[in-house]
Formats: sequence, C-alpha cells, structure tokens
Amino acid sequence: MNDTGAALTERLTKAEREQKWPNQRPRDAATLIVIDRSEPVPRLLMGRRHDGHKFMPGKFVFPGGRIDATDRRMVAAGMLDDRTDDALSARTTRPSSARNRALALAAIRETYEETGLMLGSKDYGAPELEIEGPWADFVREGVYPELDVLQFIARAITPPRRPKRFDTRFFAVDREAIAHEVEGVVGPDSELVDLQWVSIDDARALDLPTITTVVLDELTARIDKGFSPMLPVPYYHMVRGAFVREEV
Repeated sequence: MNDTGAALTERLTKAEREQKWPNQRPRDAATLIVIDRSEPVPRLLMGRRHDGHKFMPGKFVFPGGRIDATDRRMVAAGMLDDRTDDALSARTTRPSSARNRALALAAIRETYEETGLMLGSKDYGAPELEIEGPWADFVREGVYPELDVLQFIARAITPPRRPKRFDTRFFAVDREAIAHEVEGVVGPDSELVDLQWVSIDDARALDLPTITTVVLDELTARIDKGFSPMLPVPYYHMVRGAFVREEV
C-alpha cells in the first residue's frame, strides 16, 4: 500500500465513532456517484440528508441504499463487463454475478428514489415486465436501466458494533446517462432535502461522512489515472480495530 493509501486508512481508523452495539452482519448496499464532465472541472451530484434521520443526519452523501428484492427481477440494457463482475465478486464468501447485477441496479434505483433521476436509456422502448415499486416508474417512462455505463470504483464495510452496518459498493456514472427526471422528489420532507452539483474540491468543504472523504480522494486519483474501468478497486474494511485497504 502506498503512502496515500496509508493516510486514507489512518483517517478512517482515527474517525470518532461509538462501537457499543451488538455486532451484526453487514447488509449489501450500493451508492452511485453521478459525474458531470461537460466542463473542464468535473462536478459531482451530492445530496444533504434530512436532519431528522438517525443515520448520518444533515450529512452530504451520494445517493444509495440496500438491495431490494425487485432489483433482482428488473430487466436492464447491457451487462457488467467481466472486469467489473470479477472485482465485485472478489473477497466475498459466495461470489455471485446475479448479486453483482442486483447491486448495480440498486444503485440506479436508489438514485431515482432519492433524486428523481432515472439513469438508463429510452432507445429500447419500455421494459416488458410487471414490477412494483420504483421500477414501475421506469417501465411507465420507457427507461431501461443500463449496466455497462457504470464503473465500480470502491468498496467499504462499516466497522463492527455500529448501529447499522453496510457492505457498500460505490459506482460512478456520467451525467449523460440520465434519461428522465421527475421533479419534486427532493425537498424539506424527503430523505434528501437539498441537491448540489459541486466540484470535488468544493465537496470536501461540505459536512461529509469520513468514508465519503476517502472515496472522493480515491475518485480524484482514479480521474488522474484516466478513469479506466481496468484500474484496481480499493476495498476498505476493519481488521483488529484498524482499517485496511486492499485492491481487487
């Protein structure tokens, strides 16, 4: 691990946190970073969580959440490439391409639920299936979620003995992948009360969870190296009270 990686793991390890809850197995989750590269300085979409949330109240985050059963049923255009599928399967007890696919779809669905943005394409007509929940909106609007436009850029597991634990995969996608937008999703009574397109430098000045600051640094390094899907993917998890960084 290089000096930068060591500094990032140290930042995570030293972050203040209470670890007093009964331990629990991390739940599979996915997050999506939408990047606008239409101008010389890329901008990222970030949302501020409602102050009433018990989990990270008031923090700026990327949209995301847990896998839903419907994510395993939803049809999609394109497939995860072999490199992405392999990276998502690495360091898992039961590797599954079906779960990897569901994680990618969860990132797209959660982004829609929290921001009103549908990522995908209208070039294929409406998906032909009956499905409930947010995916029904994709069917109605004729939007196929697209998997091959996503890039897997990081993975992180919440430390033990926290009130909630997630095994989160961070994906990135270009803003051009937005096929449809529903107004009125973000507001004072919603999960996200504000959305902002911000540069990476400006994002660092926001009130962020520690893991988000680390992912921003990883994203910066990835962009500097050409933002190729073939680059190694960092994987952060805690071992004997300290975070470690592996590459998959």
